[in-house]
Amino acid sequence: MNPSPTLSNSILDAIGDTPLVEVARLAQAQNLNGRLLVKCEYLNPGSSKKDRIALEMIREAKAKGDLRPKQVVIELTSGNTGTGLAIVCRALDHPFVAVMSRGNTMERARMMRALGAEVVLVDRAPGSLPNQVSGDDLARVEERAQELTRERGAYRCDQFNLAGNCLAHERTTGPEIWQQAGGQIDIFLDFAETAGTWTGVMRTLKRMNPEVRGYLVEPREAAVLAGSEISQY
Repeated sequence: MNPSPTLSNSILDAIGDTPLVEVARLAQAQNLNGRLLVKCEYLNPGSSKKDRIALEMIREAKAKGDLRPKQVVIELTSGNTGTGLAIVCRALDHPFVAVMSRGNTMERARMMRALGAEVVLVDRAPGSLPNQVSGDDLARVEERAQELTRERGAYRCDQFNLAGNCLAHERTTGPEIWQQAGGQIDIFLDFAETAGTWTGVMRTLKRMNPEVRGYLVEPREAAVLAGSEISQY
């Protein structure tokens, strides 16, 4: 049974407009001058900022005519984007299939199923390490996602390539941060991930103030910061 139009709209309206909170004690503990502000994206319905890109990518696809009514939507995911797409697709009456590696946490798979998604688990590549998803694992997931897209005549919601990934944050997150901070932003920090959040927010902040600086943060062990060879997949 699909949600009523009113309930669906309420769910979608709950995406975004999350609080911006000052964490003064943390700033003091780190001997930082100025304000340290945190955007509480866990307050989105799916508990992450990926709800924003899920909504934007689906809306963009529908507006362009790339996504037909009731057409199946497919995407590879480690959990957060899939959770966001499960919520958005259920609200907009599109079956959603999440394709993920068995190396990802099964809690995420159970969450997506609970939200109405079909979850397809892909076996790991030989020699994959426990609790780590390798480039070979992701290549297998990508291959399966492409196969399913062809087999089911589905729409591939490709978060790594679709403009909606950046546009969501350029149109919503960035303006929210600027407004909530009273236009007093000097530096924006974010994790790398797909770089959609960082790119979209920085586009907005740079328009507001060209002097705003942006930094991407990754774990010390990440290939780029450790000076290791970068895997392509």
